[in-house]
Amino acid sequence: MQEAGAPLATPGEAELNLSRLSVSPETLESELEARGEERRGAREALLRLLLPHNRLVSLPRALGSGFPHLQLLDVSGNALTALGPELLALSGLRTLLAKNNRLGGPGALPKGLAQSPLCRSLQVLNLSGNCFQEVPASLLELRALQTLSLGGNQLQSIPAEIENLRSLECLYLGGNFIKEIPPELGNLPSLNYLVLCDNKIQSVPPHLSQLHSLRSLSLHNNLLTYLPREILNLIHLEELSLRGNPLVVRFVRDLTYDPPTLLELAARTIKIRNISYTPYDLPGNLLRYLSLASNCPNPKCGGVYFDCCVRQIKFVDFCGKYRLPLMHYLCSPECSSPCSSASHSSTSQSESDSEDEASVAAHRMQKVLLG
Repeated sequence: MQEAGAPLATPGEAELNLSRLSVSPETLESELEARGEERRGAREALLRLLLPHNRLVSLPRALGSGFPHLQLLDVSGNALTALGPELLALSGLRTLLAKNNRLGGPGALPKGLAQSPLCRSLQVLNLSGNCFQEVPASLLELRALQTLSLGGNQLQSIPAEIENLRSLECLYLGGNFIKEIPPELGNLPSLNYLVLCDNKIQSVPPHLSQLHSLRSLSLHNNLLTYLPREILNLIHLEELSLRGNPLVVRFVRDLTYDPPTLLELAARTIKIRNISYTPYDLPGNLLRYLSLASNCPNPKCGGVYFDCCVRQIKFVDFCGKYRLPLMHYLCSPECSSPCSSASHSSTSQSESDSEDEASVAAHRMQKVLLG
């Protein structure tokens, strides 16, 4: 998937295109001031201003007064180290393209951004190809953002406050140094496209299964060895990119298992045997604990578990072509078929169950990119 941007306007529309002029900042400033004066008396306001590749080191001062109705500003491919206070005067701005600059240091974004009208108007923000080491806190207050691109920076992490961007539909964070995906990322109800490729991510939290609008998930070129079983709940997912990950190449089981507590044994017995009870029959802590039961995914078992479970990696087929390792949680080691030399020539019952489960979800995965 390509990074999101905005299409350039066609000639004849309310657009001023000063791309690739390679003129001095002074000349550009004079040109903008003249054009701004011309537009003040015009019936059609200037909506798009294109200034990429002009060796700019700062935003032209003229932006602070002559372009009140501007909707798109492109200052990509310059030498900007900061987006100055002129930006705050663009109260109607919807799209800001500032990729491939030198942004990222202190003061890279104007003070008061989160309190400015841009907090309500800005929908598309592309800051890819800069030097940000962390997501600026002020960006996380731009509640109208639908597309945020921060690819090709030096980000070390994704802040939990990313969940504030409830209108976000596309998030591009590829080409950074991110190691973990925060569970809060699963709290973005409108997210359609999530790009986390070319990072250092080792695992995917099951909370991403809450992204019910997600259609495309790019995770290629990371350090993934398995996926959470909950990924099958992404019912609208059409594209999953996983190439370039050290996905496990053989059937792996982790049978580390601590015996269940007496509380869990009591709760399991009540659930498995369907023992009827009233709130007055059981201690309060047991009543609360019973509501936390999880069903064992092994269809041959029918058991439940609470805090004590067995982690197991299963391979499942997608589209009849690729086998993906998904994490399962079982109620006890007995739910796992033992490893033996015969397992190389025959499919275990539990593995077959996983494949049956995957066949139901296969039609959801129209495109799985592994190679």
